Amino acid sequence: QVQLVESGGGLVQAGGSLRLSCAASGRSFRTNNMGWFRQAPGKGREFVAGINWVSDRTDYGDSVKGRFTISRDSTKNMVYLQMNSLRPEDTAVYYCAADRGTNWSRRFYSTAYDYWGQGTQVTVSS
Repeated sequence: QVQLVESGGGLVQAGGSLRLSCAASGRSFRTNNMGWFRQAPGKGREFVAGINWVSDRTDYGDSVKGRFTISRDSTKNMVYLQMNSLRPEDTAVYYCAADRGTNWSRRFYSTAYDYWGQGTQVTVSS
């Protein structure tokens, strides 16, 4: 069984930085794409960033472009999200996700992902 476990969330002041980590485990773990999504209270789940496991291609939601960076270490089955210049509107629960073999074109859609972590809270104070 595949498991995703996020870590690194916390409370930070506006303008600060955090680095989220996601550890994937399970003997059957195979993926094409991994992503980070976030969900703020009363809002839907929002695409933050995605990375292709083979090509290392990346993409970002418009609200985080230029501030967040997604990366991976395939030798450790780890994905990271470096978040800089954080804003109060970045406050949300952040989720790591992985698919079992989906086209890159579907990276924006939460329904394209098969595995999800439990989420980690990020709170940015003004």
